Amino acid sequence: MRYRLLAAVFATCLVAMGQSLSVEKLVAFLQSSEKLIKEGKMTDRDLANYLTKVKLTERLDDRTIEEIQGFGKIGPKTLQALASLRDRTQALAAAAPIVEPPKATPIPPPTSEEQAAILDEVREYALNYSKNLPDFICTQVTRRYVAPAPGTKNGGPIDSEPHWMSQDTLQIRLSYFEQKEDYKLIMVNSTPTSQDYKNVGGATSTGDFGSMMREIFERATEARFEWDHWGTLRGRRVMAFSYKVAQPRSQWHINYDKRLDIVPGYSGLVEVDKNTHEVMRVTLHADDIPETFPVKKADTILDYDYQDISGHTFLLPLKAQILMAADNYLSRNDEEFRIYRKYSATADITFDTDDKTPPPLPDDKTKETKDPKVIKK
Repeated sequence: MRYRLLAAVFATCLVAMGQSLSVEKLVAFLQSSEKLIKEGKMTDRDLANYLTKVKLTERLDDRTIEEIQGFGKIGPKTLQALASLRDRTQALAAAAPIVEPPKATPIPPPTSEEQAAILDEVREYALNYSKNLPDFICTQVTRRYVAPAPGTKNGGPIDSEPHWMSQDTLQIRLSYFEQKEDYKLIMVNSTPTSQDYKNVGGATSTGDFGSMMREIFERATEARFEWDHWGTLRGRRVMAFSYKVAQPRSQWHINYDKRLDIVPGYSGLVEVDKNTHEVMRVTLHADDIPETFPVKKADTILDYDYQDISGHTFLLPLKAQILMAADNYLSRNDEEFRIYRKYSATADITFDTDDKTPPPLPDDKTKETKDPKVIKK
């Protein structure tokens, strides 16, 4: 009923606009109605009744009606209404031919030789990434959310979206000194705290500044890479490669309640800049988690972007999202990395705990546009 009402409102709006349509708009309307008819949410009679109220500004010819029939399930009453509409428009000028816009031609992937050369460059970049970073301090803002898992008592239907509820917001001083990370919790929900970050409870993560990237590309990991797609991320053309790390070669730990720990195999995507071959995004998905382990799902998405530190530009973490499922609940951490500056003892002392928590990054900062894939014959 809801879909039929929407279609009726659309048709009424078209009629109300002076009760006149071009042939092109009529075709667009019939195309939008075709799916509803197929699904049984609009009848042949409904559509025919709408057409009796339509007045065209151009001549409707038999060829256009044949094209409309090619859309799919167009019933006899609709065809009869179209024939009547054709007869009523014979004195009008012919409509301009409807030309479909050309479809974008998918860009073919690099050849296997080119892919191998690109991955060799990316591996060298990833293995040396941490060594080439300066000592710095930044502000990490972690917004934590929880939701009942869909399909459970309070989570709604299994195919529904999670109903996320805010748990808390952490503001952390993250320092990177001599290739080591240090996390100091500064505020919880905009209130200063002296609590140790390791004891804050709930879902937390560390190692966003190179270890994730490095472990994927280490030779000992023996990750298998395959081409996945072209895309655009933050205005840059990127090449996405899928990868898989078998469990015996994995170094990724999932810890539950500081009591249980596993090292699962994992898979995901590595997305690299087309021109520089620098890593712009890494995703991880835990594979084959043991059924007896409380955590049933663990996913991570880490985005990198260019940041200025003392007049020099470096590619550094921008945002990470960590998703986990355990005990019939989902947890989601949205981590953002802000206010990068050079590490020094002074920076350590003058870190401002009175700053308000910055607003979340806009979605377009981490939204990717994927190119259509080339179909292999």
